[in-house]
Order: sequence, then structure tokens, then C-alpha cells
Amino acid sequence: MDHEPPLADGLIRRDDGSLGCAWHGADPLYRRYHDEEWGRPTSDDDRLFEKLCLEGFQAGLSWLTILRKREAFREAFEGFSIDRVGRMGEADVDRLVADPGIVRHRGKIVSAINNARRAAEIRQAHGSLAAFLWSFEPDGTGRPDVVDAAFLRATPSSAASTRLSKALKKAGFSFVGPTTVYAFMQSMGFVNDHVEGCAARAACEAARADFARPAWPPHLGEG
Repeated sequence: MDHEPPLADGLIRRDDGSLGCAWHGADPLYRRYHDEEWGRPTSDDDRLFEKLCLEGFQAGLSWLTILRKREAFREAFEGFSIDRVGRMGEADVDRLVADPGIVRHRGKIVSAINNARRAAEIRQAHGSLAAFLWSFEPDGTGRPDVVDAAFLRATPSSAASTRLSKALKKAGFSFVGPTTVYAFMQSMGFVNDHVEGCAARAACEAARADFARPAWPPHLGEG
């Protein structure tokens, strides 16, 4: 009787026979996020801001916990509009701390409001939060020829995420450590960390190839 060879570390075979990154497991919501969102680039300021905020809220929790609460977060934070969140005050903090649909961590809520104001300052000074963030996209140096589970386990952060973390902190952002920022960069397509063999890897690579990076004055970028 023939037996299928064991799958590479970091991969699972899904019920339709395709291979996917093992981290999404069998949860349908997590699989849709993996297949349709994770690793796909965007230049939308509010979407990038949302992901920075949600990665900050994830600290100490699983991403699936945040994903299941994401729609409640979006409602509570007015769609993560940088302008609207930046106008929130103490009364909004009290309201959000009492909202059972989100992670009710006062420090992280205050951080999200602060970060919206800092994002607005970057946008006002330079025209685009996206251009600032994408100026830190790594050039591929130090990236392996094959992304596998061993590489991902050994790479909780990177040189690029450390540089971006430092720049965000210098601009006044909080809850943006190098590990949090690397998770942000993975999810928003700054790198393609779908494991080799994953069905979504090629589509993400094509999306990255087709993506028009927002322009950033070369003397201002540090990435």
C-alpha cells in the first residue's frame, strides 16, 4: 500500500488536498485570513495603522483571539481611521475599557490613540504613513532561499523590524517592539513568510511583485 511521504515541517494538508502553513490549523476564520490576507501588501494608511494597533493588542495573546474580535475592534475604534481615533479622548478610553468585545487593556487602548496622533503627524509632514513604513522594507539580504519552519522559529524579529521599531518609537509610537513589528511586516507583505510549499506562497509573491510601493524621499528612509 502506498503512503504519502510526510509533510515538511510547518505545513498541513487541508481538507481540499491543498497545503497550507500549519499555524492556521483547522479554524475556518484563521484559514481565510491566511489564504486571503496574510502577506498581501497594501498602501492604505488606515489599514496599515489598524494592523499596527492590533499587533500591539495581541502582545501576550494569540492572533486568533484578536482575529475573532477584529470586527468588534473595528466598530469600537471607528474603522481604525487615523483621524477619528486621533480625536478620541479620556471618555472614549473609559468607554473602550468597558467594551467586552475587545481586549480591555487600558494601556493598549491609550497607546492606540497615541499612535493615531503620531501617524497623523507622519502623514502631515511627509504625505503618507504608508510611504514611511514601506521605506523599511528589507532588501532581501539575509533572507533564506527557502522559507521553512526552522527559519520562522529562529526569526521572531529581523534587522528591518528592529530599524522600523526604533524609528516608530522615535516618532512617539508605543507597543511597537521589534517582534511586534516583524509580525506586522509579515502580515502586510513586507516579506513573504508563507512556508515553501504553502498554496498561498506564490500568490503572495505575485502580489508583492505587482505592488506599487509608495514613494518616499530617499534621504528620509532608513530601511
